[in-house]
Amino acid sequence: MKADVQFDFLVNKEKSTITIKREFAAKRQLVWDCYTKSELLDQWFAPKPLTTKTKFMDFSEGGHWHYAMVEPSGQEYWGRMDYQTIQPITNYTSLDGFCDNTGALNPAFPRSKWNVTFSDITTHTLVETVVSYSSPEALQQVIKMGLKEGLTSTLERLDELLLILN
Repeated sequence: MKADVQFDFLVNKEKSTITIKREFAAKRQLVWDCYTKSELLDQWFAPKPLTTKTKFMDFSEGGHWHYAMVEPSGQEYWGRMDYQTIQPITNYTSLDGFCDNTGALNPAFPRSKWNVTFSDITTHTLVETVVSYSSPEALQQVIKMGLKEGLTSTLERLDELLLILN
C-alpha cells in the first residue's frame, strides 16, 4: 500500500535553483539502487507514457549515464548525466543535459547540476535534489518545458516500482 509521502517542488529564481524533496516508502539502499542502476532506472525514469532505455551507464565518479526517453510512437529524447562525486547511499552530484544518440550535448537546452541526497525518515527515505541552472532564463526554460509535471509523473512511477520491489 502506497503511503502518503512528502513532495516539495521549490523554485528559487534568484539562485536559479529548484529543490525537490520527495519521500519514498522504502529503505534507503533500495531507493539508492533505483537511482543508480540502469536496469532499475529503465523501469521508472520517464514520465508516463514514455519509457526509458539505457545506451551506456558507468555509475562512478567521472562516469556517465547515456539514456533515451521514448514515446510510444518511437520518438526518442536523449539525455546524458555525468557523475561528479559519489558518496554511496548518501549523495551524488552530476551534470545533466539533453544530447543526441551519440552523447553529444545539445547547446539549445540548458545543462543543470544535480546534488542528490538520500536520508532515512523512520521506515521511509527522503530524497532531496537541488538542481542548479546557469541563469534565471535557463531555469525558466525548463519550467516552461514542463519539468514539474514530468518529474511528478516520473516519481510516481518510482513509487509503483518500489511497491513491486519492496
